[in-house]
Amino acid sequence: MSILYSKTVLGNQALQNRLVMAPMTRSRATGNVPNALMMEYYAQRGTAGLIITEGTSPSPNGLGYPRIPGIFSQDQVKGWKAVTDAVHAKGAKMFIQIMHCGRIAHPLNLPVGAHVMAPSAVAAAGEMYTDAEGMKLLPAPQAMTGEEIKSTIAEFVQGAKNAVTAGFDGVELHAANGYLLEQFIRPNSNQRTDNYGGPIENRARFVLEVAEAVMGAIGKEKVGIRLSPFGIFNDMPVYDAMEADYTYLAQKLNDCGLVYVHLVDHSAMGAPPVPDDIKALFRKLFQRTLILSGGYDAGRAESDLAAGRCDLIAVGRPFIANPDLVNRWKTGAAVNEVDMATFYTPGPKGYTDYPAM
Repeated sequence: MSILYSKTVLGNQALQNRLVMAPMTRSRATGNVPNALMMEYYAQRGTAGLIITEGTSPSPNGLGYPRIPGIFSQDQVKGWKAVTDAVHAKGAKMFIQIMHCGRIAHPLNLPVGAHVMAPSAVAAAGEMYTDAEGMKLLPAPQAMTGEEIKSTIAEFVQGAKNAVTAGFDGVELHAANGYLLEQFIRPNSNQRTDNYGGPIENRARFVLEVAEAVMGAIGKEKVGIRLSPFGIFNDMPVYDAMEADYTYLAQKLNDCGLVYVHLVDHSAMGAPPVPDDIKALFRKLFQRTLILSGGYDAGRAESDLAAGRCDLIAVGRPFIANPDLVNRWKTGAAVNEVDMATFYTPGPKGYTDYPAM
């Protein structure tokens, strides 16, 4: 009997299967507000056990990319409520991924009064697309003051509370892929000399304080975290102490009682693979739900679940191209190919128009 399509629980919540729709930026939130098109997109994929939304900013300062949604205004809460209602009607549970872009941002993508901020004033290598002027070099961010660290933690907390009001079953803190939380963890982007910089005990402090504050506001059963050890996306090079640093994080995240850790492995997209011993280490040290993601097909998903390597499998691109992915994988049907040219373009093309069986 298949494990992938069997019912399970995430903390105290029942899931209809073990297949998770991974968080994926799709840039359809015009004006940074979720809309009817997004409601249709997520509802189409509501046969997943759990849907994790695209990265959603808790603050105007965190809106690094064009047309990404937020969770800090009443209009955004209202927009997301329509989405969660539509998804719940299909049986899936839904977590919002709270993503503050930090230094991976451009002023042209930010609202008036917002600014690009990070642990340290170190620009990331690379460019970013802006609707106003096309590709632009990533600018040097402002180093966050102690007061800004406190206010940003408060924004994560308010975003999480807003998410619960909007009908979400929980939140995923995005501490992967080179965004703000990971910018504090990694030594290349965090060159602070206060108690948020230096040894891993200090570099992990911001992430753990955000996690503790958010759990205190909405409950431990509603808070997960995404990590990308050995990920290099957004100018995050591999460094010697990485394994030791993420071992420390695994232990601390277990101690604080988060409902899940979601490990992403981008080797299918050209990044270094996450070593199997790191995945095994998290399996051993983190006592609750472990989600693995990265280049899975149905066979490998079933195999890793059967071997006890994880509890849930998250899938990205196959869900973009196949709204009915669960049914296709379950029946062994052919799958639609993904159109990468429409990943981030406005409108329904390559978003809500992929055919179901």
